[in-house]
Amino acid sequence: MTDKDDLEMTDEDESFADLLEQSLSSQSGHLTPGQKVSARVLKVSSEWLLIDTGHKGEGVVDLKEFTDPDGGVTVKEGDIISVHFLSSRQGEMRFTSKIGGGASGSAQLEEAWQAGVPVEGVVEKEIKGGFEVKLAGAVRAFCPYSQMSLRRMDNPESIVGTKLSFRITDYSERGRNIVLSRRVLLEEEQARLKEEARATISEGTTVPGTVTSLQKFGAFVDIGGIEGLVPISEIGWTRVKDVSDVLSVGQQVQVVIKVIDREKDRISLSIKDALADPWEEVVQKFPEGSFHTGTVSRLAPFGAFVTLSDGVDGLIHISRLGAGKRINHPREVIQEGETVEVKVESFDRENRRLSLALAGAARAAGEEEATLEEFRRKSAESPTGMGTLGDLLSARGKNKKR
Repeated sequence: MTDKDDLEMTDEDESFADLLEQSLSSQSGHLTPGQKVSARVLKVSSEWLLIDTGHKGEGVVDLKEFTDPDGGVTVKEGDIISVHFLSSRQGEMRFTSKIGGGASGSAQLEEAWQAGVPVEGVVEKEIKGGFEVKLAGAVRAFCPYSQMSLRRMDNPESIVGTKLSFRITDYSERGRNIVLSRRVLLEEEQARLKEEARATISEGTTVPGTVTSLQKFGAFVDIGGIEGLVPISEIGWTRVKDVSDVLSVGQQVQVVIKVIDREKDRISLSIKDALADPWEEVVQKFPEGSFHTGTVSRLAPFGAFVTLSDGVDGLIHISRLGAGKRINHPREVIQEGETVEVKVESFDRENRRLSLALAGAARAAGEEEATLEEFRRKSAESPTGMGTLGDLLSARGKNKKR
């Protein structure tokens, strides 16, 4: 075989080796420092856990991370655990569940900073600008106020003494200057929940939610990791002037998903659509000719709106408010908030309209019509004449006095 042939074989062997390595890499997947994976415990030794992550090669975790304060091991062979990839040294992949808690030792803190692995710490006290946090090996670190939570904390002292997870954002002076952030972990978790929720929600479905904040224009509601807006017009069937009169932060509500705008990352919700439609029973509860008591909810140049029940308003036209006299505005005879008795004259269920009249005026008109009907009847029975309508009304008045 010639030297040329040897060279060609060598190139071919090298090419094959490269392809094999690429194939193994694609099968096993590439782990990056800080990446979280699920692993199965293969063996528990005196110092290490041997784990299988489903990738090429096996990994190890310091047994101290799975040891309770009394020295007992909290996992066994076959258990599934969540770990973060730290590094690969001499073919050995090192993982950690969460650095911190004294047992792990301060030597791993720099490695955690480089890999982005979360660390555990106890909030020791509140200091100027933030909190002092105790990490592994009694190492002191600092977490600014702005990095402790997603929103401004109303009572920061309440978090003192709690054990929390953080990410090291700055590690300098050989560990004498460590800055932490809990907020980045919360944001990552929030993003994960959002992605999971987006995959399950759809327009028109009814879901439970929690009111997170109140605004003049509506309320924001959390529906499982995603916030949507309930406009003030969609809070209820009644007209809402102040959102805080109806809702409160932390309140549990049922909402209907109206619109999902994935491009703008906006979701429009409705509490009203999750409630029973009061107009479904209008015909039975407010038939034509019936009398009811209501509250004047709004005045307009053309009439007064009267609320009969939640979500059901009727209109008294301005022409029915002056008792036969012409008025320029309903406020001349009626005021908002006033309780009035009204008569249902007609309703339009399709357009959600009720036409009303003040009960006093309606009854007076009914009495006058009855008097005219009596006059017509008696006139027909007595062809010789019974006098004028005025005479008849005068006679009725005298009979009443008796």
